[in-house]
Amino acid sequence: MRTGDRETTTGLTDAQADALRAEGKSNDVPARASRSTLDIVRGNVFTRINAILTVLLVIVLSTGSIVDAMFGLLIVANSGIGIVQEIRAKRTLDALAIVGQSRPMVRRGGVAREIAPNEVVLGDIVELGPGDQIVVDGEVVESDSLDVDESLLTGESDSMAKTPGAQVFSGTYVVAGSGAYRVTKVGREAYAAKLAEEAGKFTLVHSELRSGIDRILTFVTWVMIPAGVLIVYNQLFSSGQSIRPALNGMVAALVPMVPEGLVLLTSLAFAVGVVRLGKRQCLVQELPAVEGLARIDVVCADKTGTLTENAMVLAELRPVGNSDVDAVRRALSAVVADDPRPNASVLAVAAALSDPPAWEKSGTAPFSSEKKWSGVSFAGHGHWILGAPDMLLPADDETARAAADLAASGLRVLVFAESDLPVDDAAAPGRITPRALVVLEQKIRHDAAETLAYFAGQHVDLKIISGDNAASVGAVASGLDVAGAASPVDARTLPAAGSDALADTLDTHAVFGRVKPEQKRDMVTALQSRGHTVAMTGDGVNDVLALKSADIGVAMGAGSPAARSVAQIVLLDNAFSTLPHVVAEGRRVIGNIERVSTLFLTKTVYSVLLAILVGASGVLSQVASVDPLPYPFLPRHVTIAAWFTIGIPAFLLSLAPNNERARSGFVGRVLRKAVPAGVVVGAATFATYLATYEGPNASTDQVVQSSTSALITLIVVAMWVLMTVARPLEWWKVILLVGSVLGYVVLFTVPVLGRFFQLDSTNLPYTAIAFASAAVGIAVLEVIRVAIKPRA
Repeated sequence: MRTGDRETTTGLTDAQADALRAEGKSNDVPARASRSTLDIVRGNVFTRINAILTVLLVIVLSTGSIVDAMFGLLIVANSGIGIVQEIRAKRTLDALAIVGQSRPMVRRGGVAREIAPNEVVLGDIVELGPGDQIVVDGEVVESDSLDVDESLLTGESDSMAKTPGAQVFSGTYVVAGSGAYRVTKVGREAYAAKLAEEAGKFTLVHSELRSGIDRILTFVTWVMIPAGVLIVYNQLFSSGQSIRPALNGMVAALVPMVPEGLVLLTSLAFAVGVVRLGKRQCLVQELPAVEGLARIDVVCADKTGTLTENAMVLAELRPVGNSDVDAVRRALSAVVADDPRPNASVLAVAAALSDPPAWEKSGTAPFSSEKKWSGVSFAGHGHWILGAPDMLLPADDETARAAADLAASGLRVLVFAESDLPVDDAAAPGRITPRALVVLEQKIRHDAAETLAYFAGQHVDLKIISGDNAASVGAVASGLDVAGAASPVDARTLPAAGSDALADTLDTHAVFGRVKPEQKRDMVTALQSRGHTVAMTGDGVNDVLALKSADIGVAMGAGSPAARSVAQIVLLDNAFSTLPHVVAEGRRVIGNIERVSTLFLTKTVYSVLLAILVGASGVLSQVASVDPLPYPFLPRHVTIAAWFTIGIPAFLLSLAPNNERARSGFVGRVLRKAVPAGVVVGAATFATYLATYEGPNASTDQVVQSSTSALITLIVVAMWVLMTVARPLEWWKVILLVGSVLGYVVLFTVPVLGRFFQLDSTNLPYTAIAFASAAVGIAVLEVIRVAIKPRA
């Protein structure tokens, strides 16, 4: 590649770019490393649960009992629903990622234009400005006070000055200045490509909910082993049954032990959440963030771009002392016109002023969050500074006091001053002379007050953290009725990072101004040290460190590419009011999965208990004069038992609204509810079975009647567990419960269905025993529910 000035200025031509792309020298890393459709299909079909069910299905089919193989439909349901929903979620995520991705500004044929990251080719000239993310590695060819933050790669918090010839790396971002670099590495050769690819994966792991489900499945697996061994021994060697009923009984005992729908419904709830949020233009870059945001108890919100709109209006240009208004306007117009990447304040000033004079620039100092000012020196026309009054002027200065008074009313105030030193001098800004106060009006977002009220109602603390003047931030917060807005804190007076005093200050105050980027990060860390789960919202390059450190980072879609790249959630429509919907979606997922987990675990526990009790009878028969008990149910019985006590209700409950605040201890709460409930269901069912079993010489009708009575007890008590889990009852839940009961009434009373499912409830004494056992079981459940309620 040639490195002449002309090539740097014009960049590659479109023809050269096309040729390089054809040679495979383009940035071919996918924008989002989501799983392929083949991986999704493979991941949903080849699961441990499907493997267990398939083996049991083959065993039942080998007996020739097609009806008893109905549980095999679970394999199709588990795989089909999971595949459809995850592909749907993948498409939503991928489409939103394209909208929200960082688009570099590349010179092609002398014209700078935005292109997609994967269209960048080797040798491209990429322009840089404040907040831009560096998407591929390269060598700096132009630098105008260019500073790059490499903390995301190196961990070093200080930004690095970049001069021509210096290297820049993908994954870093510009904090100040401007420049351009030539691309030297693309695709998977880029330094941070693997990191970015891994961070963008569609995944359901690394969350408390998923790890809790995994722990539950591990527990289930270990419990199934001894229960399975007992029931296999009993059915095949002790029960005295022929091979077909023995195998059917064995399968009927093992199938309900498998919580077949738990993983499916968890994945389904997450995937539906992604699609729902996608419709609100909310990009969930890391899927567990939906869950994480539901657990937050503190929201740290940047003011500008989050609580107020980015766009501002110049309200007044107030001269200081005897300054000539026209001269000040001319100089200010020249300064703002020179900014290659103007922020919202500069744009507002530029829009209000006339055409700038054609002065020759002799030096520049780009704005940075650290110093809070920018400047331009003009040959023969002075050195001009635009920045924060309280950073540039002494506190007792008359101009500074006037600026503070204006800021206290919620206005944004800058001072425009003349310096005795060139702005790019090492000692700048030097001695300055204020010439005017630049007064800007900032508009509060129409949805901010409602959103903050939502968080207050959910007992989520709010901390407003801004780089602006503390009095101005306090005024905006007061307009939004934020608690503690009357006593804003200037961050320059905050205790040292990592101290208990800093955490104490954050506990007692809510509004902070003049916060530096590293202080935002330190404040987030201090809150986390007190056990808080913290969400940080922001849109600027000065928010990146805090966004990265927070438990959940939320960036605005119109914010800097750097902010979007490190946030787990991006609000593409810039609507702060979307946050409550994200919180609600996370709470729906967590609360509902806890409900359905209780149902599935209850089924596993009572299935294991029945298998152990029945299997133990086979062991006892070898050492005592006890008749071994065959397993009371056929596979078709356990299938219909789950239809209306778990299957359909769990599906509806997993997608229902749920605004319960997320709490830690998911596994413990589920087990405290499911284990006692499962033991009661299993014990009541076994009691009915013992009371109605007529021994090995019983007729076929008596066997069916005994099995039916045990099934009635199981269903009635399991329906009570469902009702308990569904509380508080709403109209649709009542309809769900009534519909489930009616479904079983039909199954047990319609003769043709009775014959098909081998049900016979005509033995009234047996049926009476079934309902009596169920009543005792329900009473015990209520006693247990009251006993464990204080700990739930």
